[in-house]
Amino acid sequence: MTLADILKTEVWNGQSLASLLTLDALTGAALSVTGAVVMLLLGFVVGGWARRRITKLGLQYEALDDTLFIFLGNISRYVIIGFALLFVLNTFGIQTTSIVAVVGAAGLAIGLALQGTLSNVAAGVMIIVFRPIKLGDFVTVGGQSGTVKSISLNYTELASADNVQTIIPNANVWGNTITNFSIYETRRAEWIFGVAYDADLKKAEEVIRTTLMSDPRALQDPAPYLQVNNLGDFSVDFLARVWVKSSDNFAYQADMKRAVKEALDEAGIDIPFPTQTLLQSK
Repeated sequence: MTLADILKTEVWNGQSLASLLTLDALTGAALSVTGAVVMLLLGFVVGGWARRRITKLGLQYEALDDTLFIFLGNISRYVIIGFALLFVLNTFGIQTTSIVAVVGAAGLAIGLALQGTLSNVAAGVMIIVFRPIKLGDFVTVGGQSGTVKSISLNYTELASADNVQTIIPNANVWGNTITNFSIYETRRAEWIFGVAYDADLKKAEEVIRTTLMSDPRALQDPAPYLQVNNLGDFSVDFLARVWVKSSDNFAYQADMKRAVKEALDEAGIDIPFPTQTLLQSK
């Protein structure tokens, strides 16, 4: 009699031993699958909760950078899901060390094939961690100027002054000189105003100073600077520098060009311009 015949003939509470072994195996497999599914779902739930909590910290406090905490939140989610997946594999008796080795080898091959893309990702991590720019900053990068709208691992999105989207790969952002016009609270507005050589320089200086400093956007501290800077071919040039809030700089500079022109005209001070005289030979 074979072992299969023995299993079929031996009974336990009215059931054959073979059927009991089959039921036990099916029950164990069902419990393992159920536990794996629950663990995987728990990993997704906990990962999503951790991401939301970390992201909320960056949004809750103004001193913290939003982009950095969004990045950290996504990383924490992936790490938690990864540990949950490893636990599930261990539950089914799969050796995770070999899987890690295979993933490492595959990652090396993919890294060699996607060097350009990975350089953008590495630069994106550096931008997010060291924060040379952040959302809402007005910057110039690689000859492109605009307001930072988003920073991902692959690219940085700018919106130009006329609201045109500009996409810059992060490798070009991190590897280029970055001019950030929004990093400091105050900036210095600067103009050159020319007056005629026969003008009253003291009066012209007073008119320019009064016009610039009467605007509420002009800051008294640091003190403004206004001096004759150059004796040009056609005019005596005043160099004017006034400190303002960074958010007021562009509008203030544009407004004061017209205001000073009108004030000089009203004061009877000429603003010269280049002229040419043509002599006709006989």
